[in-house]
Amino acid sequence: MALLFVPFLLLLMLHWSNAQPSPGYYPSYRFRPLRGFYRGFNNLWGPEHQTVSGDQSSVTIWLDRNSGSGFKSIRPFRNGYFGTSIKLQPGYTAGVITAFYLSNNQAHPGFHDEVDIEFLGTTPGKPYILQTNVYVRGSGDGRIIGREMKFHLWFDPTAGFHNYAILWNPNEIIFFVDDIPIRRYPRKNAGATFPLRPMWLYGSIWDASSWATEDGKYKADYRYQPFVARFTRFVVRGCTAFAPLRCRPVPSSWHGAGLSRRQYAAMQWVQRYYLVYNYCKDSKRDHSLTPECWS
Repeated sequence: MALLFVPFLLLLMLHWSNAQPSPGYYPSYRFRPLRGFYRGFNNLWGPEHQTVSGDQSSVTIWLDRNSGSGFKSIRPFRNGYFGTSIKLQPGYTAGVITAFYLSNNQAHPGFHDEVDIEFLGTTPGKPYILQTNVYVRGSGDGRIIGREMKFHLWFDPTAGFHNYAILWNPNEIIFFVDDIPIRRYPRKNAGATFPLRPMWLYGSIWDASSWATEDGKYKADYRYQPFVARFTRFVVRGCTAFAPLRCRPVPSSWHGAGLSRRQYAAMQWVQRYYLVYNYCKDSKRDHSLTPECWS
């Protein structure tokens, strides 16, 4: 009987070690969602490929062979917490990008900043990849210097809505999935590797067949169109570019700044089991261009 119990105990211990931890802090529920989509956003492109629910609580955007679609916040921000719940499309979605991101590309074309959450489309039987990225002062223009970290998810993002968020303040950028921090990008110098200029919030779906799925091996196949992404529960809380200086950044933890011990442990769990690419660990990259990797 004891011998039969040992394998069961080992399996139970393995399950516990891989169980989703609690971060202890839930920023997505600290702030009230927008009361209406048009209170915070406008259509940016592809209006015929975008529908807003009657109560303005959600928006659906889609890509077909004619166009994709995108929306943009009405106001720019200099810091804040920016979250939404997204449901992705199952099946063949190779080449398709669904994105939720901050950018000032239209204000600084050719020399812009950007903070990305991107879902890289996939083929049946393979999971989506969630890519996080940071571009600073033109590193996303011309000669691309990306700061990508890519993750698999511990759930099926096509089965229901899950919360995804970016917290950006003058000292750090934190990416969250269902309130679990998956990546922290700290400011390490005066701004050469950290975005400090105001940015707008965007959502979009578009064809990135040249690189999105296994470095472009699989392209968007419009026999499976339309490719649909659904967004709801927008939380936009921060200091706009026009707010007085007394406006304080949104806290990233109960302590105010940085991650708590429980949040850090939760982030370590994600990076141990679900991180699939880290630009700082890529030996093919020229890390003289990304000094934050070794500073």
